[in-house]
Amino acid sequence: MTKITLDQADAIIDGVFAKAQDNGLKPMSVVVLDDGGIVVSYKRQDGSPILRLETVVGKAFGALGMGMNSRKLEGLYERLPHFGESLMAMSGGKFVPVAGGMLIRNADGELLGAAGVSGDTADNDELTCIAGIETAGLVAE
Repeated sequence: MTKITLDQADAIIDGVFAKAQDNGLKPMSVVVLDDGGIVVSYKRQDGSPILRLETVVGKAFGALGMGMNSRKLEGLYERLPHFGESLMAMSGGKFVPVAGGMLIRNADGELLGAAGVSGDTADNDELTCIAGIETAGLVAE
């Protein structure tokens, strides 16, 4: 099984920061988790507020744990709030059903992990997350 590397994780984060800068977005925080939910890399830009680490881990961990990006989880939570609350409890609070968490796959479709981004609007978080993953030569799902 292929594992995400530190170099790939850092390339994702650098790609997120570059996209955010190009679009004039607020300071971003980014985490990359491996396929077991362990942090491979985390960085935050200067001025990023506290609780961003917990937010980005929750976006990425939720996507990884449920096998879908956090935008889809947001829709699931809206349709089934009791199920969403159960997921939050079961994950020890590491479940943030808001856009900005994406699964990471290689070109062969193998799951490598997940990335979570927070700092601007949820739409911009998701946009930069996808850009970062693609900058690293990987596939965002």
